Amino acid sequence: MSVKISAQEVAKLRKITGSGMMDCKKALVEAEGDFDKAIEILRKKGQKLSAKRADRETNEGAAIAMVNNDKTKGIVLNLSCETDFVAMTDSFVSMAKEFAQMALDHFPANKEELLALKMGSGLTIQEKITEQVGVIGEKLDIPNYERLEAPMVVSYIHSGNKIGVLLGLTSKNDSFEEAGRSVAMQVAAMNPLAVNKDAVDASIVEKEVEIGKDIARNEGKPEELVERIAMGKLNKFFAENTLLGQKFVKNPKETVQGYLNSVEKGLTATDFKRVAVGG
Repeated sequence: MSVKISAQEVAKLRKITGSGMMDCKKALVEAEGDFDKAIEILRKKGQKLSAKRADRETNEGAAIAMVNNDKTKGIVLNLSCETDFVAMTDSFVSMAKEFAQMALDHFPANKEELLALKMGSGLTIQEKITEQVGVIGEKLDIPNYERLEAPMVVSYIHSGNKIGVLLGLTSKNDSFEEAGRSVAMQVAAMNPLAVNKDAVDASIVEKEVEIGKDIARNEGKPEELVERIAMGKLNKFFAENTLLGQKFVKNPKETVQGYLNSVEKGLTATDFKRVAVGG
């Protein structure tokens, strides 16, 4: 004998899980009106769909950057999906912000710790993502998560939640907020390799020096000049690819470091974190 399921019960289950009305009704009928069983049925559906869509590309989504009230630490992550249609929905962006807020509150050291955080519903973030695959019908993931601590941390989110940036500054002052945001915008636009030349990986430096030497030799330069020419090219590489060495986009007559010095003598960036949708 089938159990009669009321519209109110279906609406209640939909509110709890976010699943569609028909899916909720089917789950309640299968569970004979037992809400816990119905929720489990919907979660299993999400797991099955998640497994089926495991090889799908998730090049759309929302990047969220947040800092704490003290502006001393921040997090940035992106929740990814398959289509721009889903990425632009309020519910998807709200879910990304909820995950980001949890990350900021708990400040996990890595992505694995983030996914293991428990939400108010009792589900971990990973379980919530799996559940929502069944609701939305697309593969979902958090491909990138970064955190940053500094005397002052500023966040910036590029329009449409496509890029999230954190920037650390060496000194804290509310008047630095605008300057920090301008430099964070530079990070979003120019995607520098590192904050300064000392932060560039040694293997990259070695490779650039060798490239510089090869170019000099191919141009027929004397061997005694090859090293000097290669170092000159390396310095140009640093200027183009490190944040503080780059020309400041808002005023190309000065570098980013020069701009920060104009805000306050000695002010500089400690580090940055950049997360891009599809990147």
